[in-house]
Amino acid sequence: MSTTPHSVRTTDYHAAGEPFRIVDQDLPPIPGDTVAERRATVIGAGGTATDPRPGPLDDVRRLLVREPRGHAGMYGGFVVPADDDGAHFGVLFWHKDGYSTACGHGTMALGAWAVDSGHVPAPDDGDVPVRIDVPSGRVTATVHRTAGRTTGVTFRNVPTFVTARKVHVTTSFGAVEVDLAHSGACYASVAARDLGLDTTKAALPALVRAGQEIRAALADHPATRHAGDPRLSGVYGVILYEDLPDAATSEGPRQRNVTVFADGQIDRSPCGSGTSARLALLAADGRLAPGETLTHESVAGTVFTGRLLPGGVTEVTGTAYRTGTHTFLLEPDDDLGTGFLL
Repeated sequence: MSTTPHSVRTTDYHAAGEPFRIVDQDLPPIPGDTVAERRATVIGAGGTATDPRPGPLDDVRRLLVREPRGHAGMYGGFVVPADDDGAHFGVLFWHKDGYSTACGHGTMALGAWAVDSGHVPAPDDGDVPVRIDVPSGRVTATVHRTAGRTTGVTFRNVPTFVTARKVHVTTSFGAVEVDLAHSGACYASVAARDLGLDTTKAALPALVRAGQEIRAALADHPATRHAGDPRLSGVYGVILYEDLPDAATSEGPRQRNVTVFADGQIDRSPCGSGTSARLALLAADGRLAPGETLTHESVAGTVFTGRLLPGGVTEVTGTAYRTGTHTFLLEPDDDLGTGFLL
């Protein structure tokens, strides 16, 4: 038996408070010609996005997202080849339960990482686009630079479209009406007040329970299916939002949200791809005019700003900062193996 510990090197970022752990080396081969195909490979035959089959790469995911090396709120990505020469690289997004099809905050973090690490050359001053293939398509992280430092990132998503309005859902908090939009993943939006809740830290346990109930209730709803790619179907996140007073300087609505995704995971950021979904719904309600900006706050008090472009394209701007570089080890005789979740 080998006595050499298994090691995984990562670079960690956060975007508006939500972690993102990047692995770009020492990965086992992942068959597939596209990022979407590689995601299907990793999930495995008979597996699902939130219950993947065991395998060498999923062992790495579990090692990095579980305690004692990670935690249930961890998020990350495996850097993989792009679909073609039009993008700089691809990524497989992962969280505590499995693999997602979209991740706006992760896209921001990857853009900053690509520039900060020199993978994508950038000027000291100005903007540089980093094109990334994700399971839902090709996205762009435009990295903003001043005096040799990254000062912000604008995430341009795949087109977003509304699929259903006022879907009736019964929860233990009462009946509510839910709006659905696809923005690289399917998001259900619900006004927190309709559940008798707000979006404060004190309400988080109730918000998580409500989000889990809504996601389960919509599991077979036709509007959660993606017409162009069945692999993008199913509710990924539930956005519980509330309106905030418009600031005197704001040029559009202000909202705060708690996004509950996967199996009860809370997004610490305002949620990048979820912000895309909110932009489309606000525009459909006539609350977001062309040229206006949504100021989107998280439960942690961090902010993304978003705007809607023609054709359902959205842009979401925020910040991303490096938090550390790590070499994680798994000793051969560690009886906890890849760890545990509480």
